Amino acid sequence: MNKLLYVIVAIAAGAVGFFVFQKATVLPQPEHALYYQQVREVKPFQLTDHHNQAFTKEQLANKWSWVFLGYTSCPDVCPTTLQELNFVYDDLKAISEDTQILLVSVDPSRDTPEKLAQYIAYFNEEFIALTADHGVLFPFARNLGMMYAINEPKANNNGYLVDHSASLVLINPKGDIAAIFKPRQALGVLPTIDGEKLVSDFAKIVKLAE
Repeated sequence: MNKLLYVIVAIAAGAVGFFVFQKATVLPQPEHALYYQQVREVKPFQLTDHHNQAFTKEQLANKWSWVFLGYTSCPDVCPTTLQELNFVYDDLKAISEDTQILLVSVDPSRDTPEKLAQYIAYFNEEFIALTADHGVLFPFARNLGMMYAINEPKANNNGYLVDHSASLVLINPKGDIAAIFKPRQALGVLPTIDGEKLVSDFAKIVKLAE
């Protein structure tokens, strides 16, 4: 009886392995994203959204979440990225209605929830802006594979800049990191996200997750 059980289990395991292998080899793979076939865990966190409400890992459940770092005083990369995401937002939602865009501010001393609310609504009222103190932000960013650094402001000067990753991190509905989309890089050119490539790879990633 035990031998029979072992045989059944072995057959079942083999069938599952074959199905996973077949799915991975037959379905189109993402061409532009750094796609994790073995997903990476997002550790628990607690941020504050632009409505001054707590935003935790639970808010990632059952949604495809696009996360990127930025701040409201950013002169170029952040508004360009938000604008591009707004352009393709309907296309992303057509692939999966359960899609959310999350801007995580890495400038908490200037980016209050009230300021973030005004800023994010300019691009799209469905987008979500988040913040926290650096004790929360730094490990959160590092967990996602991103970094940031504040250029120390001069005395009595509030016009400092914040260097930060320009990538987009895609978190799957289980709350795990599925992929990272890096911007186009060229010497002397602003790093930008290609919306068409984003949409194309997103459709493939969602299909692979089904």
